[in-house]
Amino acid sequence: MWLAVGILARRCNDFTQSVHPFATRLAVAQNSPMAKPAGKIAAQPAPGIAHYEQPLSERMRTFLRLEFLYHPMLRNSERDEDWATRTTVSTLMEILAILSRGDVRSEVLNELDHQISALERFHSHTGVDGGRLDNLMHNLSASREEISTIGTGFLQPLKDSDFLNAIKHRSAIPGGTCEFDLPEYSHWLRQPIDRRQQDLAEWIQSVRPLCLGVCEVLWLIRESAQPNEEQAVNGMYQHSMQKDGHCRLLRVSLAEQSPLFPEISGSQHRFTVRFLEWSTVDSRAVQTSQDVPFQLSIC
Repeated sequence: MWLAVGILARRCNDFTQSVHPFATRLAVAQNSPMAKPAGKIAAQPAPGIAHYEQPLSERMRTFLRLEFLYHPMLRNSERDEDWATRTTVSTLMEILAILSRGDVRSEVLNELDHQISALERFHSHTGVDGGRLDNLMHNLSASREEISTIGTGFLQPLKDSDFLNAIKHRSAIPGGTCEFDLPEYSHWLRQPIDRRQQDLAEWIQSVRPLCLGVCEVLWLIRESAQPNEEQAVNGMYQHSMQKDGHCRLLRVSLAEQSPLFPEISGSQHRFTVRFLEWSTVDSRAVQTSQDVPFQLSIC
């Protein structure tokens, strides 16, 4: 959290008012990827660096899966190809399946409350850009208000759609959404892009507030930790967390062209990182015997 607030005190001249087509909140430079048109969302890590993440709680697993699905769904919804539209609908079905399990809405609200409360404590700290901090808190509060307003039945319009239910049921069958199985779906896919986007925007609107809140929370969690230089001796690194620590996410960073990749396992108390050598898909990866320098963020 110190890092996130520290960032608020820097780069104070690059504030922008760009607005996401599905959002109207103030834009903060650091989370501008959430405020740009979907086609410009920077979902990939910085050039030259590959980030590997490991959630340490069920809440974080759910959030990361939603983020993983949400950005590609937005990008594909803007493309004219019928296969991009198919992918958009298929991804929406996956998001709906995740949101239908457990009370994800309450989880997001609780996380937003936690982040807002944590940021409020920095108003009295010196060296913090108060205006940028206020903008960030405004965004989080706007997300919280919007998610609270949609109520517990926000998924009902999607669940009540006969059109989407037919696609959902046939999707369980390999190739089940082809033309002879779902002629109405195939006919809809042939409609002009403006007509398809109108329907897609209505469906996406049902899940947008929750997914956008998840993306903002994950950005804050990632920015809350300063990456540290570490070294895995003989390809292995082990770490025990402090008892009073509140770790939810691990981030391991390597050079993008590295022949190694990390295998992370553990819990909120301790974890292990093994670096494996990869050659081809026909050969099983094995742990390297070399010492491996890497960056570690405990968020």
